[in-house]
Amino acid sequence: MSAEFEEPTVEMTDPDTGEQVIKELDKAILSKGAWQTMMFLCQERNTKTGEFDEPKVYIRRYQKVAGAFKVRSKFNISGKAQAEAIIENLKKWYNI
Repeated sequence: MSAEFEEPTVEMTDPDTGEQVIKELDKAILSKGAWQTMMFLCQERNTKTGEFDEPKVYIRRYQKVAGAFKVRSKFNISGKAQAEAIIENLKKWYNI
């Protein structure tokens, strides 16, 4: 068994059609170790139009278990307005 772990991703393909449903644009590792926190910039395919929607941010907390990352908690930032509200509160709380 390899000591290396496969890096988590949020990309997803529809198993029936083979069409990409979630496209990962970027990711950042916020913390490492047995518990890893990651932030992903991604787009979801709109089922009505077939086009990718505006980017969203997914924040995921993973635990390394038996050689694989398991999602233990998750949060989605659904749009620009929500992201701006989070940023403003963090700036206020941390005096930045």
